Amino acid sequence: MHRRPPAQSWMDSLIEDRVARAKANGEFDHLPGAGKPLDLDDDRLVPEPLRMAYRILKNAGFVPPQVQTLKDIGELERLVRSDIDEETRRRALARLNLLFARAAEARAAGGGHLHIDEAYYQQVVDRLLDKR
Repeated sequence: MHRRPPAQSWMDSLIEDRVARAKANGEFDHLPGAGKPLDLDDDRLVPEPLRMAYRILKNAGFVPPQVQTLKDIGELERLVRSDIDEETRRRALARLNLLFARAAEARAAGGGHLHIDEAYYQQVVDRLLDKR
């Protein structure tokens, strides 16, 4: 059984329409840095004493736990939206619930910068359950 991709929200449609209109009007043609690669190694926001350590960890493929949690949440959201059997969906939702709970615990303890509030969590679960 093949599922259709989820319908775009009105906000997504509005944004895409405005970007397409700006592109057609040439508003992106003369932006600073146009045609140049992005500097993905820009670390101006990392404190100077931490830059070397962060660079070493980044080059070794390590990411902060908060970033990994967000990646895991995104992967689980995509999995649940896909055409999977109910047991796999149930396990993925349980894992998603665990990740949200851990994020809430870290936030409550003051040790985590990952902010996922309860309303967002409920919206994600409701949206994912509606995509069955």
